[in-house]
Amino acid sequence: MPVLLHELRLFFIALQFFTRCPVPAWVGFEPSWLQACGRYFPAVGLLVGAWSAAVLGAALWLWPPMVAVGLSMAASIWLTGGFHEDGWADSCDGLGGAVSREKALAIMKDSRIGSYGALGLILMLGLKAASLLALVEHSPMLGLLALIWAHSASRLAPVWLMHALPYAGDAEHAKAKPLATEASLGTVFAGLLWPLALAGGMLILLPGLLPALGAASLAGLGLTWWMQSMLKRRLGGYTGDNLGATQQLVELGLLLGLLAVAHAA
Repeated sequence: MPVLLHELRLFFIALQFFTRCPVPAWVGFEPSWLQACGRYFPAVGLLVGAWSAAVLGAALWLWPPMVAVGLSMAASIWLTGGFHEDGWADSCDGLGGAVSREKALAIMKDSRIGSYGALGLILMLGLKAASLLALVEHSPMLGLLALIWAHSASRLAPVWLMHALPYAGDAEHAKAKPLATEASLGTVFAGLLWPLALAGGMLILLPGLLPALGAASLAGLGLTWWMQSMLKRRLGGYTGDNLGATQQLVELGLLLGLLAVAHAA
């Protein structure tokens, strides 16, 4: 029982950090929990995806698919406070130009959005909306399942970066200090169980989905590797903004991978 209670605490710590959801007062807090809760990042993504899918499913009864997709995306951004989208915009600003490591880190700390960040955010949200719309029009069930799985699986990528790379900025003054700690390989494997379980459930509901899931997984792995290589070369590591950017990029890659196979079928 104490072990299960501790794991529940870790889940609530992750949930509190990444969403607006309130957590019970008994959860408490210990600094050491911040590193260990990485195993539940994909679980938080599952809940965010389920919330977004619920809004999408309900909206499809009342409005055209395009409107339903927009409401679904707005619901997920509201729940997370745009946490990952902000990281994507800041990373685009910091890494979009040919600037030094020090300049890039300084730009990403600036709360103002620049041209690279604005363009990157428009393109990211537009491509995600277009991909999800196409998936829903191909099959509403596929669109709903893809939304949940992509939210969960994409949140494993930042956990991997936390294991594979050092923190690039000033850990003591990090905007997201909990993300400045190294994740163990065990944490990565524990986090992997969530998207794997979801993929298994998707295959039960849609048995012919295996090629699409395979293509999407390859896309997600490829983009994670690219982000790791680019961040190592440009910054020598990652920042909290870069982790959010990686989640956004991998989420888009997963949707595009699923869509590529579904569209060709």
